[in-house]
Amino acid sequence: MSLELEDGQRAFSTFRVLNGDANILERDQLFRNMAQLYSYVSDRCDDEQVAQYDEVLCQLAALVEVEARTHVAKLLAPLDRAPGNVVNKLANDTIEVAAPLLEFSNVLSDDDLIEIVTKQSEEHRVAIAGRTNVPERVGDAIVEHGGTSSVTRLVNNKTAELGRETMEKLISRASTDSALASNLRGRTDLDWSALRAPIGEAGQKVLDMLGNSSSRSLDPVTAGKINAVVYNRMRNRAGFSSQEWKLAYNQVKALSDRRQLDDRALSRFARFGYGHHSAAALTVMLNVSPEVFVKWLAAQDYVAVTVALRALGLSPDLFEALVATMPWRDLPTEADKSNVRSRFEALTTEEAQGIFELWRTHAFRRRVEGQERVA
Repeated sequence: MSLELEDGQRAFSTFRVLNGDANILERDQLFRNMAQLYSYVSDRCDDEQVAQYDEVLCQLAALVEVEARTHVAKLLAPLDRAPGNVVNKLANDTIEVAAPLLEFSNVLSDDDLIEIVTKQSEEHRVAIAGRTNVPERVGDAIVEHGGTSSVTRLVNNKTAELGRETMEKLISRASTDSALASNLRGRTDLDWSALRAPIGEAGQKVLDMLGNSSSRSLDPVTAGKINAVVYNRMRNRAGFSSQEWKLAYNQVKALSDRRQLDDRALSRFARFGYGHHSAAALTVMLNVSPEVFVKWLAAQDYVAVTVALRALGLSPDLFEALVATMPWRDLPTEADKSNVRSRFEALTTEEAQGIFELWRTHAFRRRVEGQERVA
């Protein structure tokens, strides 16, 4: 604790550098100290404190040398709750600075990574392709925009999700790239037979070449694993995962740091089936504790969710898409979705806001009374 206080005193006592009243060494030291202090206390900061760190770190990032930015990127990369603006800024920096964030930061969302894949260098794409988990949409962007180095690293990454469209693009590229064909051949988790139907003649030739070189048909055990993966992906649309929630919640908070958490973000989450992100985003936008929203999902509490989302002023179509996407205990039936939408449309935004505020006041009063009884 004394070390934290000393670092804090050193950092905050030199704030004059933000006014340009210092040399580059002082700026670098302040930048490093601020990031180090934040790494000590990140799990105890509220949103306002995170925003303050975020603002100062962003200002300093524009004033310091590459070495200092690299040092800070390494400090922020492993944090679950890192300030969204400065992480995004450094992740779009030169590859020396960006690499640790691109490879390890869970604060960067799929959309953040796709934008970097599209706009930054091949070295940036190589770093992203080696992440512990490369989601299907990100992998597709790498294949679409990447060169040989990033695509090869993606294919060799056993944890990368390769969807059907991504595989079609890879097979097309493999027709003129023997090294890529060899790497694809090593992916025993892919169902080659399922890919034959939708691809063209050129792709068929590549598949034949890949299949002949292995001299065997798809192994029944491998096929069973593939079917299990498909089933689990479908099943994951229902049911809550604490690990998925933690990841989604921190990414949503970073999105909120950048003032990008809005109806457009909700629409994107719903469109791509990001159920935990949808629920986490609504939790932040409603300013309720995560435990409350998770309880609604576990209890299939359609009434609470209907009132809360109507109070946000969402459109009926977006509401319906979110209800269908969120990680409920069980998937809503068609009858459930129809009934919920009917209730939603029958309730005005003003009525919902009144009900929601009454609930919030009552919940706050009960919490205070409970604390007093414990005291």
